[in-house]
Amino acid sequence: MAQASESSQRPPESDVDEEFIDDSASDDVLSIEPNAAVPDLFTQPPPVRDALTTATSQAQDETVRECVPLLAATDGDIDYNAHGVSSLLRDNHIRFLQKQLGRFPAPYVAADASRPWFLYWSLNALALLGYDTAVYREDLIKTVRTMQNPSGGIGGGHGQNSHLATTYAVVLALAIVGGEDAYETIDRKSMWRWLSSLKQPSGGIQMTLGGEVDVRGAYCAAVIATLLNLPLDLSTDSPAWTPERPTLFTGLADYVRRCQTFEGGISGKPDGEAHGAYAFCALGCLSILDTPHRIIPKYLDVPRLISWLSSRQYAPEGGFSGRTNKLVDGCYSHWVGGCWPLIDAVLKGASELEDQPTEGRFTPHQGSLYSREGLIRYILCCGQDRSKRGGLRDKPSRPSDAYHTCYVLSGLSSAQHQWDLTYVNEDETILPEPKWVVSPCAEGTQIFDEEDRVGTIHPVYTIPQESVDDMKAYFASRQGF
Repeated sequence: MAQASESSQRPPESDVDEEFIDDSASDDVLSIEPNAAVPDLFTQPPPVRDALTTATSQAQDETVRECVPLLAATDGDIDYNAHGVSSLLRDNHIRFLQKQLGRFPAPYVAADASRPWFLYWSLNALALLGYDTAVYREDLIKTVRTMQNPSGGIGGGHGQNSHLATTYAVVLALAIVGGEDAYETIDRKSMWRWLSSLKQPSGGIQMTLGGEVDVRGAYCAAVIATLLNLPLDLSTDSPAWTPERPTLFTGLADYVRRCQTFEGGISGKPDGEAHGAYAFCALGCLSILDTPHRIIPKYLDVPRLISWLSSRQYAPEGGFSGRTNKLVDGCYSHWVGGCWPLIDAVLKGASELEDQPTEGRFTPHQGSLYSREGLIRYILCCGQDRSKRGGLRDKPSRPSDAYHTCYVLSGLSSAQHQWDLTYVNEDETILPEPKWVVSPCAEGTQIFDEEDRVGTIHPVYTIPQESVDDMKAYFASRQGF
């Protein structure tokens, strides 16, 4: 009878598996009273959590603890607007970036091979902040001349082997500062021969002679070749040359296709782990080979890719992670956030002429496929170094650097603006191929102050659109090399 009595007093069994009940709400750090203007989504822990404690879950919990106080907008030392969003410390970040283009202390010798990247990251971020980068043109030209190799391509520094990553960074840096002198710094003929030597029979492209073949090579080579208007025909000594006369782009889209993983994301090479930066490289490469709405559905499983990209944004942080079960990181504001304009172009097509394949056509969607608000809150509240150092960062516990400053600002730009493909030119004439046009994103309530809007960057080339247009126009007007 006693057992029966105890049994009768038990509450009915719940449909919820207790293993997944969130028990972290009592944490003092997460129980702070947030600013009423901030939605609960960005101040409360996820409602469903796996109770199994692992090193990964502990790191995730710690990241939430360091982000929520900043997202809650209760720090009396920080000025928040009516939506609980802090302002962009534009002047601080400009000063930080200017220092990145100066002399470094001795320990930075370890980063010597990354000098081209510091140039691109800093100049692109300065351009996004509205700073006139042309003042660096002369110094940049002098620096680049020491890095360019007679055999083609650009290394990390004087005497270093040419590499696609550093070549990509330098070409973009020269495009940003602009001007004929900057453009003419590049030896296009040797660049063409060098790119030909990297092309592989598999369709992929090596990062450097004898180096790895991966999706970075596909994207970097496509950017370089099209910005410089290089011939796509391969030199006869290319390892990929055959009597059928393949081009630099032959088999490249199919190589990218083989990099999509079972998760739906994109790996660096076939059978690897999906990663946010590789997803952007894949989409960017395909968007150069043809317009996104025509080529991306042809080579990638778009619904699975959308699913994987959507899983990269976390709450309450609002930022993106780069891989499954990894932490948010400010740089993925671009690497993942920058994928969405290209995915939008796939789903929308170029609407004026209904230029989208009948097979595989997607149902038009309303609104964004990710939380622009969440990303903007993460960047402005958690991503800024508010000390006199300035710059932007991975997360609050990490120091700022040029890499994150560039890509966090790029992600902010993408979240603040809307990119579309159109066939209609400014004079209302019809273009033979669609072009990208940008406008401020008018979706929902604007949570940032207008003075905190940053510049725009081309959704494929990741530099200001006018820089892309000017460099392309200059080399298109050139006859031969």
